Amino acid sequence: MNIDQLRREYRREGLSEEDLEPNPIKQFSKWLQQAIDAGLDDPTAMTVATVSESGQPSQRIVLLKQVDERGFVFYTNYESRKAREIGHSPKVSLHFPWHGIDRQVKVCGTAEKVSTTESLKYFLSRPRESQIAASVSAQSRPISSRQLLMQQFNAMKEKFANRELPLPDFWGGYRVVPREIEFWQGRESRLHDRFVYRLQADGEWTKQRLAP
Repeated sequence: MNIDQLRREYRREGLSEEDLEPNPIKQFSKWLQQAIDAGLDDPTAMTVATVSESGQPSQRIVLLKQVDERGFVFYTNYESRKAREIGHSPKVSLHFPWHGIDRQVKVCGTAEKVSTTESLKYFLSRPRESQIAASVSAQSRPISSRQLLMQQFNAMKEKFANRELPLPDFWGGYRVVPREIEFWQGRESRLHDRFVYRLQADGEWTKQRLAP
């Protein structure tokens, strides 16, 4: 398979410093809404990159569930590989690949657990089947078969058929508190527009254009 000539030109409008909000969270929210309005599949999907104790990076895609001035929130099993690696090093990176509108956003920051109250509120808002799946899945751990997983799922579904599922003590959210946020807009001839915001010691954000 020959893939070295697979390419396309990015012909959308460019990005200038004057286009950008002073606050990167407001800029991100604007771009996220535009991704939603454009009808992109899974516009809240983001790659979460973590690092193991041996220094091996690892990535996976999760869904962003909240974003505000405090940071970017996602939910997971606290015993999963990503959670174990966050426990070793809370420094993580997020990546939003909005290919359909020739844009990317990269976030670098520190992950911290959200409160149990926040986790419970979101857990109860999930479809019941998703609640059950979170309760029975030992995420990232080896399992003998899918059949066993479905047996556990169906047993839990029957057990709580007429009552509310409790929040598993091994499940909840992380908030990634950003220190750096980069916005990337594809341009012709690979001369892309890139701007990075960096959080300063006084709590203010600065922004700077980067070479493509």
